[in-house]
Amino acid sequence: MTTTHTHNALTAPNRSVAVDGRSLAYRRFGEGPDLVLCLRFRGTMDQWDPLFLDLLARHFTVTVFDYSGLGLSTGRPDYAPTAMARDVHDLLDGLGLDKVVIGGWSIGGIAAMTFTALYPEKVSHLLAIGTMPPGLMTRPTEAIFLATAMKPVNSVEDEYILFFEPNSPRSRALADASLARIAARRDVRDLPTPAEVFITSVAAASDPSTPFPDPDGVYADFFRTTDIPVLALSGDHDPMFPVENWYALNDQWPTLFVATWPDAGHGPHHQYPALSADLIASFVRSTSAN
Repeated sequence: MTTTHTHNALTAPNRSVAVDGRSLAYRRFGEGPDLVLCLRFRGTMDQWDPLFLDLLARHFTVTVFDYSGLGLSTGRPDYAPTAMARDVHDLLDGLGLDKVVIGGWSIGGIAAMTFTALYPEKVSHLLAIGTMPPGLMTRPTEAIFLATAMKPVNSVEDEYILFFEPNSPRSRALADASLARIAARRDVRDLPTPAEVFITSVAAASDPSTPFPDPDGVYADFFRTTDIPVLALSGDHDPMFPVENWYALNDQWPTLFVATWPDAGHGPHHQYPALSADLIASFVRSTSAN
């Protein structure tokens, strides 16, 4: 395994593993237990806030990656939950990782939850960031989010709407700081999501029953009985996946912890990177088996 402690989020080189006829691109850095993070919709490895990742890397060996056919990875792109979970499974096999802390942001949280339910023996802890649990939504997505997400190119003002709290001067200022950090990586490439994947996924997200479908209750049943600790981290005003969807499960998932950051939207970890990284490290440490 390549040494990871000499790199950080801005300097970690692009690497890849060849698995099942495709190449999965990834970056690894940090020291400690393995933490694998799954991307948001339309995101690539370059869309993670490097400060958030570097603060995590003080406690974990962090791995970020691009889904099949997106970013620097090859293959057929597919945002179906089981397809994203398969990417995680194949990446772990390619890297020789047996058990990890799995996390995901937005649709990446759906990927992480699906992976956890399908391969629980490979997961020690689950992080669900700015995302929703399986099944129907208690509170639906706001129209302004979908209208903004459907734009081919997003402006800075759109970023405020999509990931922060646009009506809050404090949130906008913290958004500017996060966006500046993200822009600091020198080898960022403009690799847009293929149009057919973008259109299909956004159309599906307009139906509150489909962002994380669970018609037979299989995933819900799993999380009602698992002993894997789950941390749901949300902003208090997430227009895509409102935090109220997590509150509804407080007495149903026995290992669920819910944290809500005030004056925040769909990207709470980018608005409050230090607080989020500290919470995640404390959560994993405090809920690990002795």
